[in-house]
Amino acid sequence: MKKSAFYFLMGMAIAWGCGVTFGQTPGETANLLSLQEGTLPVVEPECYSGWTIEALLDDSATSGWACTENKTKNNVFVFEMVAAATLERFEFDTASIDEDGAGAKDVMVEVSAVNKASGFQSVLQASLAAKADRQSFRAAKPVSGRWVRLTVKNNQGNASWTELFAFRGFGVRPAAVPPAGNVSGTYESTYSKFHLRQQGTALQGCYESNEGLLDGTIEGRVMKLTWRESEAKGPAVMVFAADGRSFRGYWWREGAADQAPHGRWDGDKLGDAVGGCPHWSGSLGGEVKKKLLSEGRARVYGILFDTDSAVIRSESRPVIDEVLGVLKSEPGWKVTIEGHTDSTGNAGHNLTLSQQRADSVKAFLVAGGIDGNRLKTKGFGAGKPVADNASELGRAQNRRVELVRE
Repeated sequence: MKKSAFYFLMGMAIAWGCGVTFGQTPGETANLLSLQEGTLPVVEPECYSGWTIEALLDDSATSGWACTENKTKNNVFVFEMVAAATLERFEFDTASIDEDGAGAKDVMVEVSAVNKASGFQSVLQASLAAKADRQSFRAAKPVSGRWVRLTVKNNQGNASWTELFAFRGFGVRPAAVPPAGNVSGTYESTYSKFHLRQQGTALQGCYESNEGLLDGTIEGRVMKLTWRESEAKGPAVMVFAADGRSFRGYWWREGAADQAPHGRWDGDKLGDAVGGCPHWSGSLGGEVKKKLLSEGRARVYGILFDTDSAVIRSESRPVIDEVLGVLKSEPGWKVTIEGHTDSTGNAGHNLTLSQQRADSVKAFLVAGGIDGNRLKTKGFGAGKPVADNASELGRAQNRRVELVRE
């Protein structure tokens, strides 16, 4: 069998972007079994090289998991969500299988509120079609829990391989629960020391490898970052332990939106002192100012809007204060605030919403003491995407506000 190494080598292509994010709102129905929601694998069956378990959680129908050769039956996975939820519906993708008969067939899903090894209750038993995506099944009963166990009992008849390309679980997103305390500090990580500063919901930092820089947001215990080095960049999703002393996650390279993560990125806290790197200014405001000086354009993580609304969340105030500080330090600057959305929904509505969001940011800055004559606003809707709207990671990058210096 010619198992392609394409999925492993190409990596993921979407940068989260330094954009103002519009947040993930509790109470919405979403695919909770995804990396971008903070769900991580905690029990992993053996797999074929490069076809790893996290590919089931990457919001893609073209990257997938495959068993190790000849281990085609009774492969068991367990996934841990960041908070307890009730999954109402499940989806499976098998259209992209590599060989005839390799697609997963009979599956069982169980949920536990206890731990990754016990307390499971069955919520689904189903038989999948041989080659089809978005195969949807309702849960047999409502069971709230944090651990989801998937058993792939067999395949469609292939003697050597069992494959599955996506496993999704839809439910109402629970309220985000943050880790204990501020996560600012220095961490020993997979890629050397990792210096992180939290300002409200915004994150900035650096790591001591290849002049790496970090920026992004934290919602609950989930970090969504963009990493940048001299000749490479990409997104990362990391989940903090409840005590805020360690994190676990994945990173991707920029390139294509439909691939599994390129690698793991874990860390353990060494201390609360942030420390720093010679190539990092040390704060969100410092990085915004640096971008406006060098490139005339900057994206700002951490200003969160309610879904389908121009109302800025209160936790965004520390980020706006950083932008205020930049504009006050450069009284001669005039800036255009650009609003951008993803392609979800009506194009006309998105155009209006992006304008309203840009106007809301301006109103906050004017209330903070900036002369309104220095600020213009422009909404672009989904008209200027910076990533593929086909994936949630791409949509997250496209939902943004940018500052442009005249």
